[in-house]
Parts: sequence; structure tokens; C-alpha cells
Amino acid sequence: MAIKIAFFNHKGGVSKTTSVYNVGWMLTQKGKKVLLVDADSQCNLTLTVIGEDEYENFKNQSGDDLKTALAPAFESRPELIKPVDCLNVKNNADLFLLPGSFEITEYEVQLGVSFQLSNSFSTMKNLPGSFNFLIEKTAERYNIDFILIDVNPSLSAINQVLLISSDYFIVPTSPDYFSKMAIRSLSRILPAWERWAKQARDLFSDSTYPLPHNTPKFLGYTVNDFTIKYGEPAQAFQNIINSINQLINEEMIPSLKKAGMLLEESAYADHEYCLAKISNFHTLQAKSQEFGVPVYQLTNQQIGATGPVLKTQQDNREKFKALFSNFADKIINMIPND
Repeated sequence: MAIKIAFFNHKGGVSKTTSVYNVGWMLTQKGKKVLLVDADSQCNLTLTVIGEDEYENFKNQSGDDLKTALAPAFESRPELIKPVDCLNVKNNADLFLLPGSFEITEYEVQLGVSFQLSNSFSTMKNLPGSFNFLIEKTAERYNIDFILIDVNPSLSAINQVLLISSDYFIVPTSPDYFSKMAIRSLSRILPAWERWAKQARDLFSDSTYPLPHNTPKFLGYTVNDFTIKYGEPAQAFQNIINSINQLINEEMIPSLKKAGMLLEESAYADHEYCLAKISNFHTLQAKSQEFGVPVYQLTNQQIGATGPVLKTQQDNREKFKALFSNFADKIINMIPND
């Protein structure tokens, strides 16, 4: 069974999509087959893979995306959900994309109504588990090892069901005041979602698409998009990074532990919950988006610079390659090998 990891924070601008894409690609370099799931209605992950110019052609020719694939459940069709014909990502034979849909939010109201545990309509009971059924069946088709799920920055019903259906989750953050507020909020919300799921898993067990009987576990958090000065985060950023770490340890960890949403303590080396500190990509980000490859896969020609500027960009490229390699290793090593 493929391992499902949701990258979730209801605060925007924390590099969820960038992290999913870069670490997903790196996992393939470690010999893993990876499925990227674009569950964000902004479809940034899909646009990164396909390109904005080609997206309309994709919709016209195929249209096989998250919303279309879920239609049998949400439109009460007399047919089972089928696996998606995924896209290969940039000639990487081990990396696949389940494309997103700008219209996926149209399912929000129905899904939210289905969350009422007293709901007796059998077709409504099928909705919460339909996302997981689709993702798992698609992963089986491609013999996937890791599923990385990119969600939108909100406390939506779709995010809730994707989070509680995952095996693990990672919380990307950025060094700003609003990330600190989000951590406090998530410390309350995530356990509340799991409490709902504990009842829903049993009450919806007889549905066509039951919820998986697992409690999602916190792998850790990341800090993204800060400026480096003399090889370290600039002092203003470092102060907030320290505050985020303190909040994680003092508020989120105790709350998740009480809800059973942590791994064994030995899985977190020296009680360190930060998986990666990823500075601003600067000009490499634009090149990465232009060519649709991770920053560490950019060629010298794609970087398009010469002399000292090229040397600096090459050094940055190698730094990010080592950083994401370490990030991927942590994910692989932290997950129990059952």
C-alpha cells in the first residue's frame, strides 16, 4: 500500500506546492515511485507540470482530473470511481501527477453536509471516503510508493477529509506573524478533525467508499522562503523561526500527542520536529517555473547566466539539491517499515 502524506497549512504562501514538487521528484531519485495529487483549486502543481499554455489543451483533450474522477460519487452515478490516467512528470518515469481542477470547490457543500454523522442518506455517506478511494486506486495502477497531496490554504471540508485519510502530514510554514497564528489554530483544529474521524470511520464503514481506519501522524514542519545572510537566516527571520519552533514544541506537539497524532518519540531525532529550512530560491524559482523542473535539476543552459553569476547559481543549485535530498531521506527513514 502506498504511503499518503498531506502537505497542509491553512495559511497561504508557505511553499506547499514547491515543497511537494521538489521533494516528490527527489524521492524518485531515491528509487521511489511517487504520485503527486493536486487537490488545490488554484491548480499550481498541475500548471507547474503541464504549463499554463498547455493546460487548456489538456482540458480539451482529456480532462481526466480530480473533480471529473470523483463525479460518480458526487453525482450519484451507478458506477464505481475509476483510477485516473495520470500524467508523467517531465520525462521522469517514476513521477506521476493526478491533475487538479479549478472547479473542485463545487463539491465543498455536498461534502460538508455529508460530514453530519446523523446523516442517513446512503449516497451522502459515500462522499467522505471517495477521495481516498480514488487516490489509492490510482496509486495501485502505477505501483506507487509515496503519495504527496498538495491542498489549498483553507479549513475546507476537502482538506479535512484528505488530512484525516492520510497516513502522515507535514506542516509547511514561513517566518512571519501569520504562520505563528496558524500554528496555534492548527493545534486546536487537527485534533478536532481526528475526533470527528474516529466516529465517522465506524459510522461510514458500510459505505461504498469507507474512510481508512488510520490516524494521521505528524512527520514535522518546514520553514520556507526566508533570506540568507552570511550563510544563515537574516536575524529578523531567525527570530521568527525560533518563535515558530517554540510554538510547535509548546502548543502543537502536546495537542497532537493527546490526539494520538504523533509518531513514537524515538522517530524525532533529539525531539527536533523541523524537517527542513528552505531559504528563498530567488531567481532560480522563476527558472524552475519556466522549465517545470525542480531548482536542483536546472541545467547551466536553463539557468542562463555566465561568469560569477552562474557560479553563484550553481552553488545555490547544489545547496538545494543537498537540502531536498536530506528532506527526502528524513521522510523515508521516519516512516515505520512494516
